Amino acid sequence: MTLPFFRLIAVVLAMSGLVQAQLATSLRLSKIQYLSGEAIVATVTITNHAGRDIVFQGEAQRPWLDFVITNVHGDSATPTGRSSFGSMKISAGQTLSRQVDISALFQLADSGTYSTTATVRMPGRDGETTTTNRVLLTVSPGRPYWTQKVGIADHSSKIREFRILNFSGDEKTQLYAQVLDGRSGLPIRTFSLGEALLLRKPSVTVDKNQRMHVLFLASPDTWVHCQIDTDGQLANRAIHKCGQQGDPLLMTAPDGSVSVANSILYDPKAAAAARAKFRKLSERPSITF
Repeated sequence: MTLPFFRLIAVVLAMSGLVQAQLATSLRLSKIQYLSGEAIVATVTITNHAGRDIVFQGEAQRPWLDFVITNVHGDSATPTGRSSFGSMKISAGQTLSRQVDISALFQLADSGTYSTTATVRMPGRDGETTTTNRVLLTVSPGRPYWTQKVGIADHSSKIREFRILNFSGDEKTQLYAQVLDGRSGLPIRTFSLGEALLLRKPSVTVDKNQRMHVLFLASPDTWVHCQIDTDGQLANRAIHKCGQQGDPLLMTAPDGSVSVANSILYDPKAAAAARAKFRKLSERPSITF
């Protein structure tokens, strides 16, 4: 080989490295352990080193952002077909992040350990790609504490299954609500209701409007009452303090409505405002004559 040929190779490699270095990317998850059906929100961070503004825009066949998810056997997770990331403009030298629920992009209901990376594509038909670091995550079915199947009003063919799960993935016991399709068994939505103290067993029931009610001990003197509808949405959340006769209770009336008995409804904002008002009064200087 001649010397000019080696120089050509050096130039090509230098240009390739320059292209790859135009973007600095990273990927992170809020945690590493998830329940089946829970939203898995990934944060992709991009720093623009191109020396010019960059506008990332979605294309049907070549999206500017993509994810690769594999299981422990190296098999790729099945995509759901929903992968619209919109557009994002990053000025020269700027760092921006985009959050993506990857559980909505891939079928990740099966338990197991997965590996994921994100790829960012520079604009243009032949735009170079930059791949982020690899992140591991685990999907678990959780441990059902309570389950109940219900029908849906005006939809006789649709069935939902309510579940309450307890999960200690981060060393703190979390209570989760889960709604599944009653026929396929696939999760519609799974989400945390908050930390729970299992010194008292959570109370769960369903009211006449097919809403699941959950009452659980969140702190030594605080109880949380949540209502979840058949779409897996948190319809209401309230905090209660103990009444004069023991612990709060879920009560079902003859008409099928559900309420919390033997409790005092607690408003954290009103309590904080009252404390602030008390501090302001105590901070007033005393007047002496």
